[in-house]
Amino acid sequence: MNRRDYYEVLGVSRDASAEEVKKAYRRLAHQLHPDKNPGNKEAEERFKEVTEAYEVLSNPERRAAYDRFGTGRPFEGFEGFPDFGFGSVFEDLFEGFFGTNARRRPSAQRGADLRYNLEVTFEEAALGAEKEVAIPRLETCSSCGGSGARPGTGTVTCRVCRGTGQVRYSQGFFALSQTCNQCRGAGFVIESPCKGCRGQGRVRVERTVVVNIPPGVETGTRLRLGGEGESGQRGGAPGDLYVVLTVAEHPIFSRQGDDLFCEVPISFVQATLGAESEVPTLSGKARLRIPPGTQSWATFRVRGKGIANLRRYGRGDLLVRVIVEVPNRLTPRQRELLEEFASLEDGEGSPLSKGFFEKVRELFG
Repeated sequence: MNRRDYYEVLGVSRDASAEEVKKAYRRLAHQLHPDKNPGNKEAEERFKEVTEAYEVLSNPERRAAYDRFGTGRPFEGFEGFPDFGFGSVFEDLFEGFFGTNARRRPSAQRGADLRYNLEVTFEEAALGAEKEVAIPRLETCSSCGGSGARPGTGTVTCRVCRGTGQVRYSQGFFALSQTCNQCRGAGFVIESPCKGCRGQGRVRVERTVVVNIPPGVETGTRLRLGGEGESGQRGGAPGDLYVVLTVAEHPIFSRQGDDLFCEVPISFVQATLGAESEVPTLSGKARLRIPPGTQSWATFRVRGKGIANLRRYGRGDLLVRVIVEVPNRLTPRQRELLEEFASLEDGEGSPLSKGFFEKVRELFG
């Protein structure tokens, strides 16, 4: 029997694009589908005809042969309703009706990101440090290279989904698709699993990772180590490792932004007469000049002895608050000298006390 021209069957020109051919087929198949035309033999024959035409014209090699020789692969017949589960023609039809890709195959899967909580000392956070941490993670199996198959063997196409990774069930004109239970969406199965990873393609190991801690970090700082997470699957990239820091408290220093803060006791004599005192810093000691008449709780600034800015905007300062310490034990000679000092005191050298008692007299007469 002479067959009609395939381009005429689909109603497209001979120079129509692949997308135009596909759209024409979807439109006609939707109109002529047997479920929409029950008992209509003419519609069924037309459905076979447009399907045959599309099967040839949607394949570049077969279309080229048809254009040159006027023949394509014979249509193998149509029995009952089309199988929406398999075959390129009906996959395209399914895609057109339901907006899904019937030939979807699982792509490479990126490895999981990992989190590690790390406590560092106050000095390590302020000055920077290098730490080694042991990270348990999944890595590509060295025996099978991540394939999951025993060395010398390989994978085979899943017989249930025929490599698509999806199984489709149709009832009438509607169809449902779900992940294949046999291959779990991979499209292939492993008949001889690798003994090292038991077919998983990855094994759990504990790996030592070096963490470079930059100066200026603080509690809550998150450091990202690219590629140090779990290995990917099916050629996917590894995940990242995020190290979240907690900074331990220091017995002397506290932090105020990029500034360091500490309290230093000084003697009554140093506060009165003035002195030069040594104060601690994170990198040793520094000299601090205490002017005569310094009061308790006075704060002095030592430039550049604070913490490096994490964004490298310079370094903070050291803030030193002095506390005048009153001795709680005196020798007889010390007591004698202090009593003599008290007898000579006229209040002019104690402006705080003088001002306070003047206000008291004003209030209470």
